[in-house]
Amino acid sequence: MKRFYKTVAVEPAEGGWRVLLDTRGIRTAGGHPQIVPSRDLAEAMADEWEAQGPEIDSTAFVLRDMTDFTIDVVASDRTGTIRDLLPYAETDTLCYRAEPEEAFHQRQLEVWEPLIIDAEARWGVRFERIGGVMHRPQPTATIDRMETLLAEKSDFDLAALNTLASLAASLVIAMAALMPGADAEALWNAANLEEDWQIALWGEDYEAAERRAKRFKAFASAMRFAMLAKEPVRD
Repeated sequence: MKRFYKTVAVEPAEGGWRVLLDTRGIRTAGGHPQIVPSRDLAEAMADEWEAQGPEIDSTAFVLRDMTDFTIDVVASDRTGTIRDLLPYAETDTLCYRAEPEEAFHQRQLEVWEPLIIDAEARWGVRFERIGGVMHRPQPTATIDRMETLLAEKSDFDLAALNTLASLAASLVIAMAALMPGADAEALWNAANLEEDWQIALWGEDYEAAERRAKRFKAFASAMRFAMLAKEPVRD
């Protein structure tokens, strides 16, 4: 598609901020006004439009696409979004451990256990650690508490969590990624601990490394999206 606009701007709108293309406000893919809660997010989305050349690269609109998902999908069905996120707590990858006699078990304790302990203390829950890969339910009280915590999140946080949890296979990591000062690379490495262990043993495949780099980029972008949406509106 050829670039169809000349100017990009940002202005206040009812409920937040919006991007203007040639003085006209953008709508989401679902036809809703594309209004975001912070000026910082709106300006970052405007940068995506401004960076386009004569031909528009539809893959370059990461923030726009996450915003559309927030408004068109999450806002219209928060209950469904939360319901889709809860299985990442029920089968959280951080809870599934190698058997104690296996060398990898110690590595899991070093990297995963601090994340689980911190989550338990912060949220007042208890996660069941599971040896092997056979599913074992988490305590009902834990899942109920996680549902309550998710219900307290904004639509924009829930949209970010949808990406973060699916990429990390962990709601604990996804929620940690929304904390102020969260280290994207450290959390991503924790989510990929088993893969890194196998690489250390057998070496790395180029295509797998390329896929992982793309997935990390998406993970970091979701963290940035949530951070920008939280920025206070400035006068």
